[in-house]
Amino acid sequence: MPAEPIHDPLADAPTLPYRIAVLVYLYDEQGRLLMLHRRKPPNPGMHSPIGGKVEFHKGESPHECAVRETWEEAGIRVGYQDLRLFGIVSERAYENETHWMIFLFESTRPIAAASVTRMTFDEGALQWVPIGDIAGLALPETDRRVMWPCAQKHRGGFFMVEIDCTRDPFDFRIVESEPRRAP
Repeated sequence: MPAEPIHDPLADAPTLPYRIAVLVYLYDEQGRLLMLHRRKPPNPGMHSPIGGKVEFHKGESPHECAVRETWEEAGIRVGYQDLRLFGIVSERAYENETHWMIFLFESTRPIAAASVTRMTFDEGALQWVPIGDIAGLALPETDRRVMWPCAQKHRGGFFMVEIDCTRDPFDFRIVESEPRRAP
């Protein structure tokens, strides 16, 4: 009996630019998350953790980008030991404009809320948001349905998820999942 042909998930994917970015989940001593109410694309008018594009043309690593973006957006100097990679998100054809590879970092220690040196800048406005209030914010749909629930489930653990925005509604699959282990 002949083998079934293997389905190529990329067969119908559009050719789009690829972007590499980081999101940095900084939690304060009260367990609140530092969120940016965005003024600029992508996702103007929406909320997200701080972060930005990796300067891969300069050879910047995702970890270096997370440290740089934490300084540039929140005015907080952190060392590599203060941030840990806890998630990777691949978004195919987000808004049919670009493919994204997003590295998610979380703070390994509480960040003093008062250490944020400015709450508004050209990218938008920062605010410390209680965890229970995040779902009520204006979030991109992929963040609401996939990234935020995975980020909460995997604090102290690790996950990898692939989101396919070529479908309506978008589809996703969790490729790796190692939730935080109980102490």
